[in-house]
Amino acid sequence: MTDIHLPRATPAHAKRRHALAPQADDAFRAFSKTVFAEGALDVRTKQIIAVAVAHVTQCPWCIEGHVKAARRAGATQEQIMEAIWVAAEMRAGAAFAHSVKTLDLMEDEASG
Repeated sequence: MTDIHLPRATPAHAKRRHALAPQADDAFRAFSKTVFAEGALDVRTKQIIAVAVAHVTQCPWCIEGHVKAARRAGATQEQIMEAIWVAAEMRAGAAFAHSVKTLDLMEDEASG
């Protein structure tokens, strides 16, 4: 499935990005490789977390890349969907939690 509204990353893009900032590009690639390597968390779990975070940050490229990586690492469709629901709850939960600020502002307005 191709989204005509979003550009597809190409090897030419990667080459240009590297040419413009090779040290930063190399550092980011090394960081990413380290973060997603087997560690205290297995690769599958890390990719499931990345799917959830990609939905919170709403990055379509990250969603695509990490869903594919999660599947390659053995994540089931059900695990991926459950992670997305966790992300949705966390995003909604933040709005709910921040209502305290509004409640305080309205209370201050009413008493002042």
